[in-house]
Amino acid sequence: MNPMKVCSVRLNDGHFMPMLGLGTSAPSQVPKSKVEEAVQTAIDVGYRHIDSAYLYQNEEEIGRAIGKKIADGTVKREDIFYTTKVWGTFFRPELVRTSLDTSLRKLGLSYVNLYLIHFPVALKPGEEFIPKDKDGEVIFDTVDLCATWEAMEKCKDLGLTKSIGVSNFSRRHLERILNKPGLKYKPVCNQVECHPYLNQSKLWEFCKSKDIILTAYAALGTDFRKEWVNKNCPVLLKDPVLNAIAAKHGRTPAQVALRFQLQRGLVALVKSFNEKRIQENFQVFNFQLTPEDMESLDGLNKNIRYFPDEFVSHPDYPFYDEN
Repeated sequence: MNPMKVCSVRLNDGHFMPMLGLGTSAPSQVPKSKVEEAVQTAIDVGYRHIDSAYLYQNEEEIGRAIGKKIADGTVKREDIFYTTKVWGTFFRPELVRTSLDTSLRKLGLSYVNLYLIHFPVALKPGEEFIPKDKDGEVIFDTVDLCATWEAMEKCKDLGLTKSIGVSNFSRRHLERILNKPGLKYKPVCNQVECHPYLNQSKLWEFCKSKDIILTAYAALGTDFRKEWVNKNCPVLLKDPVLNAIAAKHGRTPAQVALRFQLQRGLVALVKSFNEKRIQENFQVFNFQLTPEDMESLDGLNKNIRYFPDEFVSHPDYPFYDEN
């Protein structure tokens, strides 16, 4: 059997995506060499889904790690599901492929498996990730998301990516794409912040109705070392309900939080640069939460977002649906 199909979900374009992926966004304190080590460790453990982005600026390291694991015979290229994302400074249609070509060059790959629109906000093109004027205000760009999407479709047609999707999209952003005249490909997934404190139940129901997979990032809460994270939020992995269920099953709170998403039918991304935790986080396919466990975890929803809106001055704000 194709290893890609084991513990995978079928996307609406016929490709398969492993349900558990390694996230690679790292705080600035983490050396990029640690990302390279983490990817190699994860592939050795059994992860076949690696998630990154142009914004993370670590694709050279990830490419080296994947290359080493292919060279030593651990995996073939077709065993790996790799995701990258186009950042807002590349949303003009003529720049969408430029971003992907840059990622492919850094990775040393001829294609990615999934190419996502990172966030539904166009920013002024240029070298700065968050371009600002002399008053410190973010400089947006006026680009129709549908035009960006058409450029994404061309990347798929060219074979530079197997699938295309979106990230951080609300229902109305998704509808803007889905209702586009002449739509060639639907998004295969929407990658959003999702965990027991923000279960995204309404968005998940909508995505299911449109045959779009929901992918959960920050599935364990978040790393509070990151500069942009809301430091006032409670720590998910210390939640007493989560810990009680973990103790009952002889599992870690992290394993239970991940298992919760998988049993809901979501794809989950989990991030660690610690070898022991990378191994532990992968051990989520050999136990089952009870319906009562699932109900208790679902009841933890508090609509808490660890990642606050960066673009509150944008005319389209707020970007998120009420859960």
